[in-house]
Amino acid sequence: MSDFETPNVYGTGADSTVGSQVRTDYFYKKALVETAKEMYFGQMADVRSMPKNMGKTIKQYHYMPILDDRNINDQGIDASGKSANEDGNLAKYVIKATNGNETLYFTGGGPPSLYNSTLAAAKDQAEGNVLAYFLQKGFNTAGDTFLEFVDAGWDGDGTGTGVAGSPAAAGWEFTVADDGAMADYGNLYGSSKDIGTITGKLPLLSETGGRVNRVGMKRLELTGTIDKFGFFDEYTQESLDFDSDAELEMHITSESVKAANEITEDQLQMDLLNNAGVIRYTGNATSTAGLNGGTALVGSDAVVYDDLVKLGIELDNNRCPKNTKVITGSRMVDTMVVNAARYMYIGSELIPSVMKMTDYHEGQAFIPVAKYASAGQVARGEFGAIDNFRLIVVPEMMKWAASGATIAAGEEDDGDLFHFSSDTNGAFAYDVFPMLVVGEGSFTTIGFQTDGKTVKFKITHKKPGKEIANRDDPYGEVGFYSIKWYYGTMILRPERLACIKTVAEL
Repeated sequence: MSDFETPNVYGTGADSTVGSQVRTDYFYKKALVETAKEMYFGQMADVRSMPKNMGKTIKQYHYMPILDDRNINDQGIDASGKSANEDGNLAKYVIKATNGNETLYFTGGGPPSLYNSTLAAAKDQAEGNVLAYFLQKGFNTAGDTFLEFVDAGWDGDGTGTGVAGSPAAAGWEFTVADDGAMADYGNLYGSSKDIGTITGKLPLLSETGGRVNRVGMKRLELTGTIDKFGFFDEYTQESLDFDSDAELEMHITSESVKAANEITEDQLQMDLLNNAGVIRYTGNATSTAGLNGGTALVGSDAVVYDDLVKLGIELDNNRCPKNTKVITGSRMVDTMVVNAARYMYIGSELIPSVMKMTDYHEGQAFIPVAKYASAGQVARGEFGAIDNFRLIVVPEMMKWAASGATIAAGEEDDGDLFHFSSDTNGAFAYDVFPMLVVGEGSFTTIGFQTDGKTVKFKITHKKPGKEIANRDDPYGEVGFYSIKWYYGTMILRPERLACIKTVAEL
């Protein structure tokens, strides 16, 4: 080599002057392995074990409290001792409103002020209670003095979707739960908070007693079913013998278990989202399709502190227990106090919205987990706390893509600050993101031949070789790895599952 020649450097891909090179790269033998997905939802579950030889369905009774609207029955004697045949029509009218798994009851009649009243009067009162509720929720109830099921705005007959912004357009369906001419129901006064109703229904006894104040009890039958799932992978003996990664077989097995684990988490997440008994929409929206972002944060349907406070009140009324205790602080500097709280799952897209959230006094509402972690236990994935909720960020949190308000053609690039995507017709609409609250005792997972704590995967691994040689593979060159499992969920108390639907800032 001449002193004036520039030498070729090994590793650049150019041949050395001494001859061609076998390798011009550096192989780092330790493969990059994706971290296994965390189990965020399973950590909140109760578990019911399914024994062998009992079928694939598990059932459980849920007894309604005596003083509960759902405990509707006719035992024959009311709180004042009036039987079904006394005082003419002791009218009571019950309207049942359902939207997915959310169920509400609206009653009319029954209190002493309506004794001897007609059934029509009880019906008017029940319909008026429906109207008052949905008016306060911001729904369009134009043209209704009292609810009429065949009215176009409410569409209680189930033949259409109702006018824009109406409860029917948001998915609410109305049926008559009871239109009997009696108010002698075993729940006494239900869960009413009206002073007049409660006063007239207190179970008084006279000096002689008698057959008065008979109550009844109702139970619901809860059902859960398990199904079998699984997948497999094939590989050849040569892939093990000649692949650059000597640990290829190990990766085949470990990645299969990780995938099965993530699938079960996704199944559980979908079940919880679809079975939430309490649904709230942020901003002025009254349905998923009404959630709007726009070109400015002001006036949008982004989640705010008030949404969380009101959801907490509703869950309190549903007697949903807190998952955590109060964190009163510690001697550690800068440790903050955190309320007893319920866990709320959010996607990473909602982190900017919750971090900038302010309370009613314009103070910072969000408390980072670092401010209280040293004084109490934190859940897997816990990110921080707001009011009576502690937030768990789930990177794989699902959403309803392009399910919000439609973005007018030509306005999709006008500075929108919220996530949006295209629907099946190519039109742009805002993505809708859930904020899921899972109350204690709200659901159970069903385990089959498991330890009751984790999903048990059944794994079959047949390596290439003469042991698996058959007519289809006479040389035994192809091995396989399969994994299967059973999965099932039973919702115990849907009123303890709540979902806020909102848009997310970019």
